[in-house]
Amino acid sequence: MIDFKESYEKKLSKDFKKKGYLIFNTNDTASLNYLRDKIVSSIERTCNLNHKKNKSKEEFLNTFHKKIKKHNLNNHRLKIINLINKDRKFKEKYFHSAKKLLYTIVGNELSMQTRINLSIQTPKDNSSLLPVHSDIWSGDSPFEVVVWIPLVNCYKTKAMYILPPNEYKKVEKNFSKYSGNSSKEFFSKIKKKVKWIHIDFGQILIFNQALPHGNVVNFEKETRWSMNCRFKSIFSPYGDKKIGEFFEPITLKVASELALKYKLPQIDEKS
Repeated sequence: MIDFKESYEKKLSKDFKKKGYLIFNTNDTASLNYLRDKIVSSIERTCNLNHKKNKSKEEFLNTFHKKIKKHNLNNHRLKIINLINKDRKFKEKYFHSAKKLLYTIVGNELSMQTRINLSIQTPKDNSSLLPVHSDIWSGDSPFEVVVWIPLVNCYKTKAMYILPPNEYKKVEKNFSKYSGNSSKEFFSKIKKKVKWIHIDFGQILIFNQALPHGNVVNFEKETRWSMNCRFKSIFSPYGDKKIGEFFEPITLKVASELALKYKLPQIDEKS
């Protein structure tokens, strides 16, 4: 196959195929700060909390579990999700935070998930778990990638894990051995092989959602805050989540726009 990519693109592509993910410093710090500022202001509004100006936003978010009642957690999360998705700038800032790498890994004519997801995982809380899974197994398109943005430093059980491609190939070859297992049983068989992600605020994670991934109970002493959103090439195949329903175009180029509108001129047979 002919490959005209530049050397840096070839290296990033090779790393993505080998590891199943990439972690990089955002190319747009202002956009990333906008996202976190909006989350903090949404917390203040929905939870009736005040971010003290002499305290860092990192500390405010990390200690969130000390300020709320655990049974209200999901209700707070849903209210915050609604607020950020009503903000017309939020999705644009999210995209710009990861734009440079998305253009390299996915392409420059992109569809973006219509709603951005937010995860809040307080210490020792087992109500916010995402058991091991591959998004493709539940109907997503293999042409999608996930952009995962932490709002605090995430490490160990405060982060997420992913099964590396070389280990996933072993699972694929013997998939019948795993197919009847529960998520818990499946994870017990691969937990020594998964890669735990260590990522700080200011960095962006982009990963292959076809690879098994998930999280466990957060046994660290801080609350995890992270967002996730899917991106794909506009003209690549869609799974169960269709364009216009789950995805919307965000960077359609003018040549494509004109082509989609083009109609062949009609010949009047009577003339």
